[in-house]
Amino acid sequence: MAPAGMTAIQSAALWSGLLILLLVILSVRVVLARRTHRVLLGDGGVSQVTVAARVFGNAAEYVPVGVGALALLAMLGMPALAVHAVGGVLLAGRLIHAVGLSDRKPTVGRIAGMALTYFALITAGVMLVVHAFV
Repeated sequence: MAPAGMTAIQSAALWSGLLILLLVILSVRVVLARRTHRVLLGDGGVSQVTVAARVFGNAAEYVPVGVGALALLAMLGMPALAVHAVGGVLLAGRLIHAVGLSDRKPTVGRIAGMALTYFALITAGVMLVVHAFV
């Protein structure tokens, strides 16, 4: 997906930018759900607003850590391919989770999205810890 020849910092910028845009889209979905159901604050007891807010909130809990990890990986001189791998898996995980989140039951998308998110963050965490000693 990413152009060949990108530096690690450019790769981190690409994935961080896409993750930030995902957060904005998810935030807009909360605003639209509140407007649709005339909810001024919180979820108003409306399940669609609750789900939209949780989808955004869940992404807001994981994306900043991922963006920080991508920046650190790039600053520490990790290969651009490694940054692309972590960023791509993290974005895929967040997208799949957002689509799969339901207030009714755990879905395959929700579980797969979290698995990909954890995989990306654990991979980044291990890379950062190892790089601290290399």
